[in-house]
Amino acid sequence: MSATSIAFLAWVRGPGFHIALAIFCLGMVWRLIEIYGLGRDRPEAPLRHRRGASGWWTILRRSKPSAEHESMVSYLSGYTFHIGLIVTFFFFTPHIEVLRRAVGFFWPALPTPLVDGLAAITIVALVVMLASRLLDPVKRFLSVAEDYVTWGLTFTPVVTGYLCFHHLLLPYTTMLALHLASVEVLMVLMPFTKLIHFVTLFPSRWMNGEHFGRTGVAS
Repeated sequence: MSATSIAFLAWVRGPGFHIALAIFCLGMVWRLIEIYGLGRDRPEAPLRHRRGASGWWTILRRSKPSAEHESMVSYLSGYTFHIGLIVTFFFFTPHIEVLRRAVGFFWPALPTPLVDGLAAITIVALVVMLASRLLDPVKRFLSVAEDYVTWGLTFTPVVTGYLCFHHLLLPYTTMLALHLASVEVLMVLMPFTKLIHFVTLFPSRWMNGEHFGRTGVAS
């Protein structure tokens, strides 16, 4: 355990975390105001369904696989890694403790072996998604640099957390510091990249469904 690793760990657990949390919160508020403050013209057509029905239907319809838009591999791996991320982040005991200290809320954790297994499955799913993007000519053509950056931002915290938990590759202190640093980089960049869809996905689908539902157009 080197002095450099200890100092780095102390910084990411203290000032680094608070800086990242402040940028995340301010950036998220600013982006949400920017996105939802744009507004849109209200259709003159009368509401064709019960208020809210079109929005919820759009969320359900666009959350199921579509043969016209994506392969089953993309669909399954996408859902797998999203579910795995949510469970790993929100229901792992150390993560709950961090959230309790940061915001004051806490909830029961899931069994550690279950979360550990889901983390491993999440890593595999993310690798499958990257391979699919690289091997599929259409996906590769449509991909831009930000797609690979956001993949890396998502993958790094999961894999470093898994290696840290199992005491693999590097000394525990170093790996824990790298894990926390990768999470903080993710927090800082999330509001300013495509990763903001973690917050905006379902509200945006609901709003689109309500907007287009007035004229009977599927969104």
